[in-house]
Amino acid sequence: MKVSIFHTPELIPSDSQPDCAIAIDVLRATSTISTALAAGAEAVQAFSSMDELMRVSEQWPADRRLRAGERGGAKVEGCEMGNSPLACTPELVGGKRLFMSTTNGTRCLEKIQHAKTVLAAALINRAAIVQYLLNQQPDSIWIAGSGWEGSYSLEDTVCAGAIVHSLSAHLASQGQTLESIAGNDEAFAAVALYTQWQDRLLDLLCHATHGQRLLRLDCLDDLKYCAQLDTLDVLPIQRELGVLVKHTA
Repeated sequence: MKVSIFHTPELIPSDSQPDCAIAIDVLRATSTISTALAAGAEAVQAFSSMDELMRVSEQWPADRRLRAGERGGAKVEGCEMGNSPLACTPELVGGKRLFMSTTNGTRCLEKIQHAKTVLAAALINRAAIVQYLLNQQPDSIWIAGSGWEGSYSLEDTVCAGAIVHSLSAHLASQGQTLESIAGNDEAFAAVALYTQWQDRLLDLLCHATHGQRLLRLDCLDDLKYCAQLDTLDVLPIQRELGVLVKHTA
């Protein structure tokens, strides 16, 4: 098992595909996707383009769809939802499909959608991601951060580090170490970031550039929610291109 981390979608190799690719957008797309599926959403269908989202969602019954659109942290006009996981209550999303487009996260998902297995990870479902990897033992794993419009983000890197840190701890009994599973330098750096901040994840998210942006939009409660570790036992997995569902064993 080799785990490589790519900080932004632009850094993801285009000449090969891994056995398993994991998209991370802690603030907030993959946190929202995980929460929506845990709350009973039928699926989340991701789009990089709002125009495409509107076109495809029109073909879905109005009472079984929700349009979740976000740009720059704010809800897109014409959508029922923005990109807040706190909005994903069972009463709102239960039995419905979320048609979702965000500034960064859905673009990352689109970039990795041709991998053999595609997962969506956040801090809140870290343990579910790690357990899946331990069960399936894919040879090659790519963890892709969404960043912010092409630039590095602290929150996605610390989440990637949390996944690799936990994975290596579980594999230690099999004689595998971080050194043996790290596929690139970024894996070491991400684990170092996580071990430094693992007891102060909310502080880190508040220091992050996008965290600061969300604080200016009065989204502190979102940051508090997204900074939690291992609170949801849900694994979003791609069923068909761009469509994520709750994995069942």
